[in-house]
Amino acid sequence: MKYPNFDEEKKLWKRGMECVAGLDEAGRGPLAGPVTAAAVIFLAQGGPATGWGKINDSKLLSEKRREELYEILTNHFGIKWGVGVVSEKIIDKINILQATKLAMQKALRQAQGKLKREADFLLIDGNFSINSKIFQKSIIKGDQKVVSISAASIIAKVTRDRIMQKY
Repeated sequence: MKYPNFDEEKKLWKRGMECVAGLDEAGRGPLAGPVTAAAVIFLAQGGPATGWGKINDSKLLSEKRREELYEILTNHFGIKWGVGVVSEKIIDKINILQATKLAMQKALRQAQGKLKREADFLLIDGNFSINSKIFQKSIIKGDQKVVSISAASIIAKVTRDRIMQKY
């Protein structure tokens, strides 16, 4: 099995962009519940040198492995992250794509708040961009190719699963 890597992030770090955010969502397909998104920023000096194992698209991991990685990712010193949640009522008003973009913007704002600065570049899973003045690149199946997007996939999925369990 091929795993996501840091190639995209490393290219950007070499260009002086220290804060590269990966974004992904969970909940676009289901008929019930909110859409959640996560933004994950691996700090160039603390990201790749970690030893927390094989990360991948959340859909390719067991629930147990997602939960383990969620705990590691959300507590790691070299990672800043944020989550955005948009309710089913808003989804019905603005449509799922616009709700996904809104959730990603919320997640990004939260991650940047923890970072105390704006991200330098966005790597987004999919084939769309979000409303932001920050340079961005959309990557189809990015959650299977790019570590920061895979990490966002895991955080978004675990967050949404926990919300749905409460329902």
